[in-house]
Amino acid sequence: MPKGIPNPAAMYGIYPRSWGFEVSLVRNGIRHHKLFGKASYGSVEQALLHAQDWRDFIVRSVPPVERRVRAQKPRANNTTGVPGVFHQIAAGGKVRGWMAKTYIAQDEILRADFPVDGLGDAAHTLAVMERARQLKHMTGLARLHPAEEAIRMGLSAHAHGPRSPKRSKSEITRRNNTSGVSGVHFKTPHAAHLGYWLAITYTAGKGSVSKAFSVKEHGPDMAKSLAIAERAKQLAEKLRGEESSSAAASQQPQPPHVKKRGRSASGAKQDN
Repeated sequence: MPKGIPNPAAMYGIYPRSWGFEVSLVRNGIRHHKLFGKASYGSVEQALLHAQDWRDFIVRSVPPVERRVRAQKPRANNTTGVPGVFHQIAAGGKVRGWMAKTYIAQDEILRADFPVDGLGDAAHTLAVMERARQLKHMTGLARLHPAEEAIRMGLSAHAHGPRSPKRSKSEITRRNNTSGVSGVHFKTPHAAHLGYWLAITYTAGKGSVSKAFSVKEHGPDMAKSLAIAERAKQLAEKLRGEESSSAAASQQPQPPHVKKRGRSASGAKQDN
């Protein structure tokens, strides 16, 4: 969108790409970033829904900084060392006063002036104290985008329809695939060979399982259909194996917890 015009609420923090969508939000100097490819979710619509869901999760779980905290962060153009405190310079370059100024709302700006004449060095101290008092009137979170508050309140800006699960890499149809089905490929050993359709499925740690169906034996259409059916069978067996391994792992007895004497490390880092 043009500078100064916020993105539509549904696309806040979401950037369309040729392959899908990129989500990028910055919170307190930390960038939260994730990619959602249309191939991984089956369609552009599903990829966008998943991107919006994740964007909403980040907005709700990692809110922006409080306005009061942000107002105390020094800016690049600050020359006094204290945010919200400004000096007033006379014609000769001499400081003639100090000012404390805080933007509370569109129609509410707090300001107080402290002239050096009559107050001396105390003018600066009083301006700093006044700035701290003004900040107590500032509440709420930094407003980054009109959609932020609505998302945190649970007012979704996008569809509530069903979400298709993310596909595994073995289910994604690659660009060089000629069958339209992932894991099913047409092979020709040499120019004189009629070729064959191959169904192949890879499982991490176990290698690949494959089966070929000759065009000469089955005909082109039947060979392709048999390969597609074989691919579905391979994927089903792979899924059963993964579920079986997961169930076996969950049933294994956990090692006994040994309590050690001494002071515990309360600051131990957890891997979430």
